[in-house]
Amino acid sequence: MKIMHSTESACFCYIPNGAMYLQNTWSSIQVFTNSTGLFQVVYIPDERDCQNSEHLLDFLKCLISNIWQPSVSNQTLITVDQYVGKTCFRIEPTNKILYTVRVQQKMLDSKLVLLFVAGGLLFHFAFNLSRSNIFYYCAGIAFGIFIPLVFLVFMLKRFIPKLSTFWILMSGCWFSSLYMFYVSREKLKWMWNNSPYYILGYILSVGLISFAICKKHGPLGSQQSMNLLMWMLQLKGLILIYFGIAIPWVAYAVITAMLCTKLLHYPLQASCYIGKKAAQYFHPEKLETRYLTEDEYQEQRETETVKALEELRIFCRNPTFPSWVAVVKLQSPQKFANFVLGSPHVSAEETTAHEAQYGIGGALLEQQLFQPETEAELEPHNASPEVEERNKEEGLRLLQPNLRHFHSREFL
Repeated sequence: MKIMHSTESACFCYIPNGAMYLQNTWSSIQVFTNSTGLFQVVYIPDERDCQNSEHLLDFLKCLISNIWQPSVSNQTLITVDQYVGKTCFRIEPTNKILYTVRVQQKMLDSKLVLLFVAGGLLFHFAFNLSRSNIFYYCAGIAFGIFIPLVFLVFMLKRFIPKLSTFWILMSGCWFSSLYMFYVSREKLKWMWNNSPYYILGYILSVGLISFAICKKHGPLGSQQSMNLLMWMLQLKGLILIYFGIAIPWVAYAVITAMLCTKLLHYPLQASCYIGKKAAQYFHPEKLETRYLTEDEYQEQRETETVKALEELRIFCRNPTFPSWVAVVKLQSPQKFANFVLGSPHVSAEETTAHEAQYGIGGALLEQQLFQPETEAELEPHNASPEVEERNKEEGLRLLQPNLRHFHSREFL
């Protein structure tokens, strides 16, 4: 963390000590170099060998750092990876001018925090964004302005015969667009400072053309295209999360946790499906209920009645049954004793009386059937129409329950 001054070409290296601290999750080591003249910062290939990178993302980060070398300028800012490995670069001043190198460790780098938050939000809301028409048009306009080659390949996807050809073109267009943006970044700064109207005119014209093309093609309609866009957004979100954390192992843990939370519903659905199948296999299916027919009801009633009466006899014959208590409480102990010994629970006299009262030709039935009609005939004929109508309704009301009783099974 010292300030160094020199006029000669010199090499500077950062060698991590291997210790990992969680408070450095969003920290960065920044090297500021300024001078009154021009100088160039060159990474040393021997000390920054990308072939020894352990992971793909580390390889890409190393490759980008080697390809995109800082251009000649009078001041520059270099961000050094703290846990990736040894990093060395050389400062080559022109005409042996004095330059100053200052190293600072920023415990909370706003760029890293912004990348991490943007990646997390993009990964979480990827499903909603892939189905949103507003995001479709905004993304199309942004692609048309900043990455026109990628935008054209997307629009011409339906005319590309093979999917492998489409992905080859897409990869080449991505790297070409990024390289063109890197090469022209100094010119863009100069143009923005001197002639901002040209840049604004380009953004307006290309943005309108991109919006017209997106409007012509319309939003994504197929479920396959929406899912493809969702997966691409989720992948970009994970990449942003990785570049937004200074410690690679912490980044891997966060990415794994986010993938597990996102894909957790798939194992849950599979477990529920297996559980339902296992329950159907080990447990018999539920019996289907249905209503009994009249004949089935009569047969079941007679069978269950005989069965219940026999169980009652057996229970009463049990020595533990309090027979004397039951005899004291019964009105007809002799009848109860005969029932326990096997006699019918209804005597012949009771059956005859029931038939005389409720059977065909019974007095109660005849009274219920013919009493309303007889009373209606005895009423005077000179009654008013309102009274006759009321009497008729009253007679029908009294007759309906009797008719239902007449047609019931109990009567038959």
